[in-house]
Amino acid sequence: MSNSSSNPLERISRGEILVSDGAMGTLLQERGLKPGYCPESFNLERPEVIEEIAGLYLEAGADIVHTNTFGGSPLKLSLYGLDDKTEEINAAAVHAARKAVGERAVISAAIGPSGKLLKPFGDVDSEEMYSNFERQIGAVADAGADMITVETMTDLTEATLAVSAAKKLSPDTPVLATMTFDSTPRGFRTIMGASVKESASALQQAGADIIGSNCGHGIELMIEIAGEFRSYSNLPIAIQSNAGLPEMKSGKPVYPETPEFMAGKAEELIAAGVSVIGGCCGTTPEHIRAIKELVSRL
Repeated sequence: MSNSSSNPLERISRGEILVSDGAMGTLLQERGLKPGYCPESFNLERPEVIEEIAGLYLEAGADIVHTNTFGGSPLKLSLYGLDDKTEEINAAAVHAARKAVGERAVISAAIGPSGKLLKPFGDVDSEEMYSNFERQIGAVADAGADMITVETMTDLTEATLAVSAAKKLSPDTPVLATMTFDSTPRGFRTIMGASVKESASALQQAGADIIGSNCGHGIELMIEIAGEFRSYSNLPIAIQSNAGLPEMKSGKPVYPETPEFMAGKAEELIAAGVSVIGGCCGTTPEHIRAIKELVSRL
């Protein structure tokens, strides 16, 4: 596998399709994460679980392995009374991933929504939101993350603040930024109303190196979203879809899209111009292995 020091942007510019990893939460729940418990607390309490998951995705062929830091910003951690441990939690996640992966894959720090709304919809102003992301991104950058992934964003302003913070703190670190869209009568929009076109433009202006979408949909609608991104931007595109929409079976969400189904559709993503393909909710190392095998054959 390529060395992580080989910059993902350079690899994409050479025409390589990079495979990202799949769900973190799904695997944490299988390993004892209780409902309502902070997923990032595992970084301190059970780092061996985080190492194991990173190792499973590496074995499956992932070129990009994410840290368990999706909810690691101080605003989000404050919901669990853990904001004073922001630096410790984020650093531990990067170190656990590095211990498992070494230099055999790119380690990207996952940066998810803060869980708070910006004014006028909520009570957080843009300065506070920016410093929220600045604190988290500073911690993962100091710990040696190779890349930053701002993901599952529905508020375009919040997303651009996170991207801007990443570019200011660590200008040479590649930033991937993905929004989550709903299918509406007015086309694909985030819950806050941003279109693919608006998202592509704003993320690019904020300094993102790779843009796209994650979560929200199974892989088929993501092919359409990818096509829209390609028509509005020349940046590399990333798509990380769910394994379909969950169906509740005996009280547990079951995701219907199999590894074979997702890998079959991944070819259409590549035809639509996608450079980074991974998975979101419900995807497992088996999904990533199937996608990697498809990419390797092309």
